[in-house]
Amino acid sequence: MRIDPSAVSARDMYQLLISLVTPRPIAWVSSISADGVTNLAPFSFFNAVTANPPTVLFSVANTRDGRKKDTLLNVEAVPEFVVNLCSYDTREVMNDTSAELDYGVSEFNTFGLTPVPSETILPPRVAESKVQLECVVTQIVRVGEGSLAGNVVFGTVQRIHANDDIFDSTGAVDPRKLDTIGRLGGSGYTRTTDLFFLPRPTRTGR
Repeated sequence: MRIDPSAVSARDMYQLLISLVTPRPIAWVSSISADGVTNLAPFSFFNAVTANPPTVLFSVANTRDGRKKDTLLNVEAVPEFVVNLCSYDTREVMNDTSAELDYGVSEFNTFGLTPVPSETILPPRVAESKVQLECVVTQIVRVGEGSLAGNVVFGTVQRIHANDDIFDSTGAVDPRKLDTIGRLGGSGYTRTTDLFFLPRPTRTGR
């Protein structure tokens, strides 16, 4: 099968991409409005960028009618956010926070989550998350216009908070204990507990 993106609607292309580019880690992003109202929403267009300086990105798609989502409005007004990582035990409430609430209604209050003050920025962290990254926005890159166009938010990590029990006896993160989940197409998710390991090659070529 060959697919010409120019012949596919934005909605169908979105469904195709999220079904092909898998699994995708989930950034459970907390932000705050200029009026001090907190917001929390999951984004699966998310990844690390570089370690120097430590930087992550997530992309906020416009709504189907081309409007900016609450998270984007917030980080434009207050350029800070927290990436709260999603483990299997937070899967249900994370999914709940993807509901479309009116702007100015806090998901923390609506879904009974526990806000924890950040150390370096205004948006709170999610106590129920095993790892939280406090970030300051460095740039927002617009990709496309209108329905489902993207807004890529880059943030420099100012502080990392991690539960002690996700580390093994050597001080390394144990992926089984972190137990993060990833996004697939449709309503599908995967869990990072079925592991295999491949050692890095010691040299290139044969």
